[in-house]
Amino acid sequence: MQLAMVAGEASGDLLAGLLLGGLRQRWPTLQAAGIGGPRMAEQGFQAWWPHDKLAVRGYVEVLRHYREISGIRQALCQRLLQQRPAAFIGVDAPDFNLGLEAKLKAAGIKSVHFVCPSIWAWRGGRARKMAASVDHVLCLFPFEPELLRAHGVAASYVGHPLADAIPLDPPRAASRAALGLSDDDCVVAVLPGSRRSEIQYIAPVFLRACAQLLRERPALRLLLPVAPGLRPMIEPLIVAHAPGLPLQLLDGQSHAALAACDATLIASGTATLEAALFKRPMVIGYRMHPLSWQIMKRMRYQPWVGLPNILCREFVVPELIQDDCTPDALARAVLRWLDDGPAALLLERRFDDLHQLLKRDTARCATDALAQILQA
Repeated sequence: MQLAMVAGEASGDLLAGLLLGGLRQRWPTLQAAGIGGPRMAEQGFQAWWPHDKLAVRGYVEVLRHYREISGIRQALCQRLLQQRPAAFIGVDAPDFNLGLEAKLKAAGIKSVHFVCPSIWAWRGGRARKMAASVDHVLCLFPFEPELLRAHGVAASYVGHPLADAIPLDPPRAASRAALGLSDDDCVVAVLPGSRRSEIQYIAPVFLRACAQLLRERPALRLLLPVAPGLRPMIEPLIVAHAPGLPLQLLDGQSHAALAACDATLIASGTATLEAALFKRPMVIGYRMHPLSWQIMKRMRYQPWVGLPNILCREFVVPELIQDDCTPDALARAVLRWLDDGPAALLLERRFDDLHQLLKRDTARCATDALAQILQA
């Protein structure tokens, strides 16, 4: 069994790595190659290009890298048309994958998209493009298959692999011990994103918010997990925006930080769902290039940006986006969670219900769906 896959950033690499684990149980001699990261490599994936080549968000930011990204997609397409894998699985990254999938499908290669693009939140026109691009979509959320079928797209709900990977009862004590924290420490995890463009716009304001938090609570412990390869970018930003800040930088270990913390200051994205599955109170912040924001905000269908709020259909956690994302506002929102134990407990119960809904043994469900697609 030979499969081709593309995961375009850290969250896609995580999802694809979990999926590959399930696929290898079904097909032990499976070979998979394409574009991916370290989680996929752990499952024997051969990365022809690293996933961070595609880890760019925002219209202006993508334009700066367009020529390189376009060249990668063209070269990958030519290689796959020659090698003709049993199927292609595009993991998220719809702007890169859907065009590639359309060409592969037209050439008779089975095309599967893992993670439904958020057509329910913005850019609903992509549903029409998906009908022409993919044979099947593996959906993470229960309401998505019906929406896709209305547009003529075959789809299956497979649950969210993170809900399987993250325990229902997060290992708070063990994670604190592993990170050198005591049970009595008040801990905030700071996650400013995993893309370079996110770090550029979000990390400075998050760091200044951390400095303000420490002025209010000098004993606070701050954890900042750093995605692979981004430490040289993060460290100068700390010097520039929060010199002397006693941040505990972690190489990866975002799950340990989320399990250990009392609250998290976090960039909008898949990490917010991880924080919800760890049952952690959070403050969601996000900034991007001003022009990208002007374009994106006109295409939104819902009042929410963060996945926990979208899935709960209300603002269960605060979102501070673009001009509202200031150090003072972020710090004050984090302090409210630290000071309101009953509210944090209520949120934990809400997130536990969400966890139960999304826990479906995704690797097995996705593998079963893929087996049917390959036999069709």
